[in-house]
Amino acid sequence: MSRPDPYFPGHGDRSYSAEHYELELACRIDGNRLDGRATIAATALVDLRRLELDLGDFAVTRVAVDGRKPRRFRHRDGKLVVELAGVVPAGTGFTVVVGYRGTPRPMPGVLGDAGWEELTDGVIVAAQPYGAPSWFPCNDRPDDKAGYRFTVTAPTGYHVVANGTLVESRRSASGVTWVYAADEPMAPYLATVSIGRYAVQQLPAAVPMQVVVPGGRQVTLPESFRRQPEMLTAFTELFGPYPFGSYTVVVTEDDLEIPLESQTVSVFGLNYLDDDWGSERLVAHELAHQWFGNAVTVPGWDDIWLHEGFACYAEWLWSERSGRESADEHARAHHARLSGLPQDLVLGDPGAADMFDDRVYKRGALLLHALRLTVGDDALWRLLAQWVERYRFGTAGTPEFVALAEEIAGRPLRELFTAWLEETALPDLPAAG
Repeated sequence: MSRPDPYFPGHGDRSYSAEHYELELACRIDGNRLDGRATIAATALVDLRRLELDLGDFAVTRVAVDGRKPRRFRHRDGKLVVELAGVVPAGTGFTVVVGYRGTPRPMPGVLGDAGWEELTDGVIVAAQPYGAPSWFPCNDRPDDKAGYRFTVTAPTGYHVVANGTLVESRRSASGVTWVYAADEPMAPYLATVSIGRYAVQQLPAAVPMQVVVPGGRQVTLPESFRRQPEMLTAFTELFGPYPFGSYTVVVTEDDLEIPLESQTVSVFGLNYLDDDWGSERLVAHELAHQWFGNAVTVPGWDDIWLHEGFACYAEWLWSERSGRESADEHARAHHARLSGLPQDLVLGDPGAADMFDDRVYKRGALLLHALRLTVGDDALWRLLAQWVERYRFGTAGTPEFVALAEEIAGRPLRELFTAWLEETALPDLPAAG
């Protein structure tokens, strides 16, 4: 059984593992109403007499387990607790169906609200790290990855984007129903939906790639967004094949404080449509997360540097590949800046309140650059590609990364990793070769 998450132990149930989510959702934009039915195929990890699902402030209208009513269920404080009519033996598959409805709201937490977010005329979901229950019942653990199918009905005139591949869209008296299939395993926090009045612009890339933009205005994509096919090519050379079947970027009509990435989908506000390096690096950052964070996901949030440090380093690699500053120049500039900041963060365990502190991003990227200077370019590229290949669609943490790094380097690297991951003082960067 997987280890409890140290940062959000109230989320998730470790007595079972979800295998597949079938979500059927009817969304009313005006008034922000959601009617949902979730069918969850799962496997018991112990002899199961009760189970818990994470679910926000909805009215639960129905619960069934393998087609039978449970002995009882209760729903409060973000938990749907189901006491089973019988025992599901360990290793046995079962199916849970939950009907629910209400007004979806973000989930509160130490990092602020996360999850379902109303826009001026539409919806996005920004669920990292604990917002998935704001719109569907789930086993909300980063290490419990499953396949998904989304059937979303929205009013006519609205475009729906969800994870995976668009299977069909069909009109009815109640609106337009959009069906997406995400067959590659995905953590609940990466599940997303965007609904708005959008138009689609295709990009000529090695995999189907599109940018979904506000449909009520003429939008010309800046070079920072049009270069995504080049970014895809560069990252494929460095990290291995793109892990999924497609990639979609949504640009909302609203400004957003930060962009956000989900599996096969990233969302930007209209305020990022410019050619500044500040926007272009974030376009590269969110694309890189498809390898680091989505294809390979941490087993617990204390290992968040393996997502954000890698995506930040990808920004510097894209800068290097696209003729701007080298990764070494970025690294030394950020090292000088970080050296003047408080030295009170442990990269390998920053704590829930600081898991998205900018120092996690930059120190994680600096660790990778220090590793590159220590083992050489070829070894680092082999390491990153094999990391994704070996753990694709699964989870892996710091111990696995250190072990793989030492395997590929052919020598101990414990001293380097200990200095960067376990100590608060910022280590020196090795000299450039």
